[in-house]
Amino acid sequence: MSQFAKFMKANKIVKENTKHPVTRSLCDENGRPLDWEFKHITSKENEEIREDCTFEVPVTGKPNMYRQKLKSSLYVQKMIAASVVCPDLFDAELQDSYGVTKPEDLLMAMVDDPGEYNDLASFVQKFQGFDVSFEEKVDEAKN
Repeated sequence: MSQFAKFMKANKIVKENTKHPVTRSLCDENGRPLDWEFKHITSKENEEIREDCTFEVPVTGKPNMYRQKLKSSLYVQKMIAASVVCPDLFDAELQDSYGVTKPEDLLMAMVDDPGEYNDLASFVQKFQGFDVSFEEKVDEAKN
């Protein structure tokens, strides 16, 4: 196989979904926390989320000058919501049961314990690849 052919899409590794218990507030009949299912988002989806959470703020003392600011808490919420496969955070019936209309609000209502939410945010960021440097990934692939 030529070096170029190795870069073809057919050779790309498919990233599998994973399951993870998120909150002790939602349990099965045996009292075990329910597993939520997560998928990887693409770089394009991530950039769209990031852009949606970025706004311009005026630069003090410089008329007509603005700088970009990322609303990081909203970015993390939207990234988590985009990653969740199950439960379906876009389901109107589920949203209605919590009295919300957006997936991000549903997420916050379902995981209303701050510690659990921070654990979830950390898990999703690691799952999406934000935990390890590129150099560490190369070293891991070599072994």
